[in-house]
Amino acid sequence: MPTDNPIRRTKDPVEYLSTDHEEAEPGVALCLSGGGYRAMVFHAGVIWRLYESGWLAKLDRVSSVSGGSITAAVLGLAWDRLKADTPTDPALLIEHFVKPIRNLAGETIDAWGIVGGMLLPGTISEKIQASYRKHLFGDATLQDLVDKPRFVINATNVQSGVLWRFSKPYMRDYRVGEVKAPHITLAQAVTASSAFPPVISPMIMELDPTTFTPNSGDDLQREPYTKRVVLSDGGVYDNLGLETAWKRYDTILVSDAGGQLKPEEEPKEDWARHSYRVLNLIDNQVRSLRKRQVIQSYCDKARKGAYWGIRTDIADYQLADSLPCPHDRTLTLAATPTRLKRMDSDLQERLINWGYAVCDAALRKHVDTSLSKGKFPYPNAGV
Repeated sequence: MPTDNPIRRTKDPVEYLSTDHEEAEPGVALCLSGGGYRAMVFHAGVIWRLYESGWLAKLDRVSSVSGGSITAAVLGLAWDRLKADTPTDPALLIEHFVKPIRNLAGETIDAWGIVGGMLLPGTISEKIQASYRKHLFGDATLQDLVDKPRFVINATNVQSGVLWRFSKPYMRDYRVGEVKAPHITLAQAVTASSAFPPVISPMIMELDPTTFTPNSGDDLQREPYTKRVVLSDGGVYDNLGLETAWKRYDTILVSDAGGQLKPEEEPKEDWARHSYRVLNLIDNQVRSLRKRQVIQSYCDKARKGAYWGIRTDIADYQLADSLPCPHDRTLTLAATPTRLKRMDSDLQERLINWGYAVCDAALRKHVDTSLSKGKFPYPNAGV
């Protein structure tokens, strides 16, 4: 049952998604799930199709978690160079958005970050942050993002148990409070959002408590919460990146590149690996519940938009001319491990094609029936 009590609400395993029409204002939001490089590259294909279709320019907000936040931050930093309002030149998208993502996908950063964090000074999350800075963001901060659409990069505050959101106008946790116009680097924000537990998590932010807007927090605006913030992957709290978009806009596009829990005949019984298995079970169930809520809300006309997932069977859209994506092939792509591990060029192109194709089908079926069929970005690769 939903509750209006904010303190009780933080204890709910799956927060209720309100479907009150009066709460949502006209506008379009895109939600990008987590899933490591698999999600980052799949979502790149989604962005490609949205760009070509003209729907990218219609976005009011992009809300992301984990691997989806890598894609979102690259997009937000490149936005003005893409000329999304007049998407006549895909070369701009390829040069300023797709190419940086593919370059990062050609590098393994999680294993080196873990080894470096264990053997060298500094933490694992600091090593990952250094890789993001080196390969993607340099010294860019949240203030280098565009004003519209609003990019919201989500992490989980392990101390307060709720979402910590990074954006250009502010970063906030509704219990701890708000810091306006934060100069946090994009590398730091994305590291927090993609700090997969248990290895990369946590990421620590040391803050000046005086930078918080007075009386902006609910019940935890005090030290140590305002001085040393302990963050984990945004998907821990909201694995589809829904919350900061769902409560605001009436049209929600959800791109889900999350993995699926595989059966294990003999689960590990040592405490570390058994606990990890149980955490994955919880995450899988929460994702399934959120997905059902979203789709039911579309069916009930409480929200407009579409959901598509990396495990979707494109035949379910019942389009006579959907791009050729055999389900057995796309399930193979969906089984790509949730890592920040090097992908070969062929896998990258197939994942981009699949993200593009399933977004194309969802848009033409549920969002904009006037759209013409798209074409694979990499026609020789297929899926």
